[in-house]
Amino acid sequence: MRQASGLLNVDRMTGMDARDTELKKELDATLQARRELGVEYESALVDSFLEKVDQRIDGAVERRLRRQMAEQQMVVARGSRSPKPTDSWGERFGFGIVSLVLAIPLSAIGGGVAHLPGLLVAWIGIVGVNAVQVARSNPGLFRGRRRGSSQDSDWEN
Repeated sequence: MRQASGLLNVDRMTGMDARDTELKKELDATLQARRELGVEYESALVDSFLEKVDQRIDGAVERRLRRQMAEQQMVVARGSRSPKPTDSWGERFGFGIVSLVLAIPLSAIGGGVAHLPGLLVAWIGIVGVNAVQVARSNPGLFRGRRRGSSQDSDWEN
């Protein structure tokens, strides 16, 4: 496992894969230079290699930031609201159908066990779950529509 010089192979030592070939070559060159120049130049060689690693990390961070900014600009260009998969008519329709289908056994259980109060609790739960679904699908639906009235200004102060 050891090379003739007594040092481990760079591939095994660093765990670098094929996409880091340039950095691997730099590390190999640094280790070779250390072997040739000796321990006296070790700190300078390490500093030089670390500077190259820093530049590589800075480049990767800069690319990632540019990509994120471009994605944000695309969202802004498309509009302030990104499309949600829950906005589909089919999902709302399916939720309503499932709700009505489940209302039958819930009504029977609530009415059979606790009579009228049980039936009322079951239907309040069904209506509540549907109201939450509607509010989630349409965020501005339950907000007050009176803007600029004298009653609203009293609350703002």
